[in-house]
Amino acid sequence: MRQILIVILIFNFSSIIGQNKSDDPNVRTDHVFNENIKTVQLFREEWNLSYPVISLKGDDKLTLHFDLLTNHAESFYYTFIHCDKDWKETGLFVPDYLDGFEENPVEDYDPSFNTTVSYYHYSLTFPNERIRFKVSGNYIIKVYEQGKADEPAFIKRFIITEDAGKISATAQRPRMAGENYNTHQQVDFKFNYNGLNLNDPFRNIYASVFQNGRWDAGKTNLKADFQGNNELEYSSLSDKSVFPGGNEFRYFDIKSIRYKTEYVRSVDFLVSNYNVYLQPSESREFKPYFYQQDFNGKYVIAFQEGRDPGTDGDYVYVYFTLPGKEIPAGKMYVAGAFNNWNLDKKNLMTYNANDARYECTILMKQGWYNYEYLFLKNGDTDAIRGPFEGNHYETENDYLIVIYYRNPRERYDRVLVTETVNTLNKIRD
Repeated sequence: MRQILIVILIFNFSSIIGQNKSDDPNVRTDHVFNENIKTVQLFREEWNLSYPVISLKGDDKLTLHFDLLTNHAESFYYTFIHCDKDWKETGLFVPDYLDGFEENPVEDYDPSFNTTVSYYHYSLTFPNERIRFKVSGNYIIKVYEQGKADEPAFIKRFIITEDAGKISATAQRPRMAGENYNTHQQVDFKFNYNGLNLNDPFRNIYASVFQNGRWDAGKTNLKADFQGNNELEYSSLSDKSVFPGGNEFRYFDIKSIRYKTEYVRSVDFLVSNYNVYLQPSESREFKPYFYQQDFNGKYVIAFQEGRDPGTDGDYVYVYFTLPGKEIPAGKMYVAGAFNNWNLDKKNLMTYNANDARYECTILMKQGWYNYEYLFLKNGDTDAIRGPFEGNHYETENDYLIVIYYRNPRERYDRVLVTETVNTLNKIRD
């Protein structure tokens, strides 16, 4: 499995998800506003499991995919918003960060073929001949219907880096033995800025660390512990770079609906749709750690019997069941990259008292999926991984590290460099 470690706190037996989640309406986060839009993905061109990070001076591109579940196509446009390190709009004028047209149409779209659910599949690759980026930083792509720029269909985050400087990082069990020693992991890293003209790096450089590509669960605005020899060192004896290990993600495979795969109990065709019933999930809170390869919570669209998963893959109803006692004063959700780890009515589980289990049905496109169960306690804004998932220091995770630089004479936060470190073979040494 591959997971990415992001900032999380501990709440009794569980890890809190989305520690830095903000109620500030100015903070831009991944979200789909149009109920008819599904399966929004943004990744580096030709690598659908990558994180949406590209270099300002390189030739890398990002590819956006999404589906509109209707019988007729709509005209969509897109624009880009430059954000600061906290994902708030910087206020830069568009010509300051974009070279090209401010608004552009999404021109590549095709209807689904031979599917029970009709849809149009849209795709876009950028930078392109219409638009290029002039500065590094955090960015938002906003997609909207023609004439409705103030009503986004969805927004999605990505990062453009300067590839300036170098990050070296390690992952290990927490340095301070204690209650977290068997359940958590610690990320230590150094940033070498040799050759860069930076004004007071110790004061003006900030770091963020994200787990499994999750923007909603990260430790942000980290300051260095030490400075010397053109290097900033983030070596924590506190909890600022310590993360719950989590567990390997649960998964299922629905790239074909002609036969049952692992964790699929049955596939039925009812009325006009295919229905996939997964095997009942088991609680893993007190089970020993078991390694299995996964996608770090992500998913891959795939269709075994067709050529183009984008238009040939069907949408099916997937039934999740989680046996166990009802947990009072809270709600249970099915979550993963497939829904940006958002908690809403579409992935809310209901408790079936007669069968003593949580249940949920979600419309999903054919492919491979990772997911987990999150519990949101009444009155809280942060969900927790438990009591069904568990935390282990051995869990294989990725850490996405981002270095920001705020020049006092400039109006935005530059992204100097990013680095991803994986815990595989490191935590176990």
